[in-house]
Formats: sequence, C-alpha cells, structure tokens
Amino acid sequence: MANHTASSCPTPFLSAADYTNGGYVDGRLCKQVGLDVCCLPCPMTDWAYPDSFNTVGLAAEWVAVLSTVCTGFLLLSWAVLPVDKTYRHYLSICLTTAVLFMNLGFVIPLAAKPAQCFDPITPNSMETSPVCAASGAFLILGGWGGVLWVFLRALSLHLQICWQVVVGRNFMWFSQAAGWGIPVIGVVLALVLSGVSFRFGATCHINHKSSLADLWVPLLVFAGLTIIIQFATFGYCIKVYLASLADNSASTEGSNLPSYTNSIRTMTPKQAYRRVRRVIQLQWRGIAIVLIIITDVVFFSVVFVFQDNTSEALKHDETLAADWIVCLAINKGNKVPCLDLAKPLVVNQATVGAVLLLLAMNGIWLVLLLGRWTMATGWIDMFLSGSDRSKREFVSVDARLDDFKKDTRSYEMLSRDSGKMMDDSVTPSVVTPISPAYRSPLRSPSAHRESTGSANNDGRRTPDYFGQTVRYHAPARSFSSPRPPPPSGQMSPQPAHTVTWDARDTYARSPRQAQYPDEDDYVNPLGMNRI
Repeated sequence: MANHTASSCPTPFLSAADYTNGGYVDGRLCKQVGLDVCCLPCPMTDWAYPDSFNTVGLAAEWVAVLSTVCTGFLLLSWAVLPVDKTYRHYLSICLTTAVLFMNLGFVIPLAAKPAQCFDPITPNSMETSPVCAASGAFLILGGWGGVLWVFLRALSLHLQICWQVVVGRNFMWFSQAAGWGIPVIGVVLALVLSGVSFRFGATCHINHKSSLADLWVPLLVFAGLTIIIQFATFGYCIKVYLASLADNSASTEGSNLPSYTNSIRTMTPKQAYRRVRRVIQLQWRGIAIVLIIITDVVFFSVVFVFQDNTSEALKHDETLAADWIVCLAINKGNKVPCLDLAKPLVVNQATVGAVLLLLAMNGIWLVLLLGRWTMATGWIDMFLSGSDRSKREFVSVDARLDDFKKDTRSYEMLSRDSGKMMDDSVTPSVVTPISPAYRSPLRSPSAHRESTGSANNDGRRTPDYFGQTVRYHAPARSFSSPRPPPPSGQMSPQPAHTVTWDARDTYARSPRQAQYPDEDDYVNPLGMNRI
C-alpha cells in the first residue's frame, strides 16, 4: 500500500492506485478526479447509514439464532418423538429444513465474525472469504427451498380442495425431486454466474451480474405461481361457501351414513362445503406458513433488487451522488451532516431492518404454527420414562403397582394359592379379561374345576382361557326380515313352536349357577362381547 498523503483524493476518499485488484472489485464505489480514481472507503453502508444500522443487523442475526433453535427443536422432535405426538409430514419437515438453511446464512457470520473488506476500498467476495461463500450459499439455498416447498404445499392443498385429488406417494417423490433439485441447481447457477459478496451487513448477498436471470426472476416466478394457486384455492372456498348458503337440499341435513350416490360428482353444495371446511380446519397452519414465507421472500427480493439497481446506477451516473460526495469532502469525512443527502441513494434503514428481521424469524413462525404442545409433553414423557427404565428392570404390563411387586399375589395372572381366589385388596378395581375373577357361563363348570385343580402347589398358574371353542347360539326369535301382516278380520295364527327362555341368552343365573354359588362371577373372555 502506498502513502496516502501523496494522493490527490480528498478525505475520506482513497486512491484506487494504492491497492491491488483483490476482492470484489466491482463492489467499489469510485469516481474519476483529475488523473486519479478516488474510491469511498469500504464498507459503503458505514457512510450511507447511521451507526445504528450495524445494531439492526446484529439484532437480526441474534433473532436468526433463536429461529435456528426453534427449527432444530422441530426437526429433532419429528425425528425422535412418535408420530402421535408430532403429526409430522414431509412437507413440514422439508420446509423447516429450508428455513434452517436460510437461518444459517445469518448465524455463520455471527459466529465467525468475518472481515467485510478485502482492503480499505474493496469488499470481500466468496473467492477471498470462505465465510462469505458459506453464508451466501446457505441464504440462497434457504430462499430457493422455502419458495419451492411453500409452492408444493400450496399445490397439494389446491389439489385436495379444488380437485378432490388424494396426493400420495407419487406426489411425495415428485416433491422431493423438485423441492431439493431445483434449489440445488439454482444455488450452483447463482454462485457460478453471479457470485456473492458483502453488499450490506455481515451476510453475503448475490452480486449484480446476471442476478436477475439466475435468481430473482425464477424465484419471483415460483412465488407468483404460489400466490395464484393460493388465491385460486381461496376463491373456490368462497364459491363453495356461497353455494352452500343457497342450497336447501334436505338430503344434506340428514345422516352422515355413506352412500354410493354420495360421490364427488354427485356431492351437494353443503356436502362440498363441509368437506372443504374440514380440510381448512386441518391445514390452516400450513396456509398461514405459505403466506408468511411468500411475503418475506417477495419483500426481500423487491427491496434487494431496488438497492442493487440503485448501486449500479451510481457507478454509471456519477452526478446522482455528486451532492453527497461533495458533502463528505467538505466535512472531512464526517457523515452525519450528509446522511440526508444519502437517503435517496439507498433503501432506508427501517425497510432494510424489517427485511432482515422477517427473514431471520421464519423459524419462530414455524414453531408457533407447526409445533404442538404434545411435543413438549412427549419430550417430558420420554425423559421420565428413560430415567425410570434406568432405575428398575423390565416388568410385564400385567404387573401391579411397584409396592406389590415383591408379593407374588400382586400379579393378576397369579392366584394367592391353589384353588383360592385373590382377595379384594389385591384384585384390581377394573378387572381385565385375563383376570381369574371373570367366569363365563359359556364355559362348563367342570372344565373350570379341571383348570383350577391342575394348578401347581406354589399357587402359580395361568388359566387356559383360549383352549375352548365358543359355539354360536342362534337367537330364538329373529326380526331380520319383514313379515306380512295377517289378513284383516283374522287372528294371528299361533307360532308353530313355543318360545322358551334360555338363561345363556341373557347371562342370567342358571340353575347350575344356583347350585354352585362360587362360580357366579366367572365370565369367559371370548364371550364377553357377544351380541
């Protein structure tokens, strides 16, 4: 580096002749002054924005850290906890993964704290800073993935509601190929054709060269298709709702029993409305996520493209920033009096801060809308059950409370001793079909005495409840088919057979049970639910 005192550039500008061509040379902001080329010191945001701009960027990075924790919690819960606790779905998992990649674009610079400038007038690029390359790649991959997966989510919902198509395995494989294949291709094209560098803030963004063709236009096309599909779905829902208000069909107010005529093509407006309402009640969280992600991406794209075009216009038309440059030169590098002149040249700080914060907090929206309270309870149950398993050995699910485990009488499948029943203090309040407290009238008392008489001397026996074959008893009277009424003026003929009462049909006390009172409460488990 040469001595700056010999330069003809006014303060705070530096001569480009004193520096090499390393870093992102196109990111310099320079102007020809006489025979010298004077450049604004790097980074440009330090001169065009107040000092609080760095605080806004730092706040967005810490919000991204919290968002990363939220997405990590969701992904870990979906991977570890059972599905009845998380209700996981591949559309939710892949969207959360894409948002995690986007958050890493902010978290990596916060952890690495890279130098934004290669030299005092040149910003670093992905060739000169590995941290810049990683953060820019993750940010583009997360943006592409977020747009593609909300597009696929909106498409899935549209097919289910508007076309009654049940998306299955084929749609899942198509979603995986498109949801990750297109973002990977988009990242490769963006890095090869445009590259990334420190444009504003500590996160690297795509350069201006070919960025419209390889990133912004395709990204906005998919975002526009998502918006069209989403609003088409909303329009169909409104149409179905209005049609249901005008539908006075009595058939829709009846029972919900299935019918062969109640197909999709013969569905009445009110039936269609109830079906759409059920789908929306299940998918409203996904609909909200689609709208939030699309809003963030479109907002970021519009703001960044505007900022990018403004920066390029300053390079080609020096008169646009002439007043601001003269102000900096007159005030010897004091930027405060010149901030008002710089406002037309850059996006205002509030807008940039809003964009960065909205992008950084997508993971928080995901945990609020896709997370469930059962995830927290599932983790609590898993840790508690894990500690319990480490303290005691495995016991059967038929075992009683821990206080009775030392006593063999505490097991439901073991009697106190041979030929005797368990007392009331040990018998469970809710008796299961495998408990010997149940006896069945369909099982002969002699068979029961044989099973109890063949028990071991130590009182341990397992009754053979499933060794008997249950006979089907035809009902004495049947009303399954209609019978014609008797002719008028004639008495109904007497039935050819005499209707008798069988105690087995009503589980009442039979003479046999009256003779053996100790067998009254025995119920065969195979006959408990007989109709």
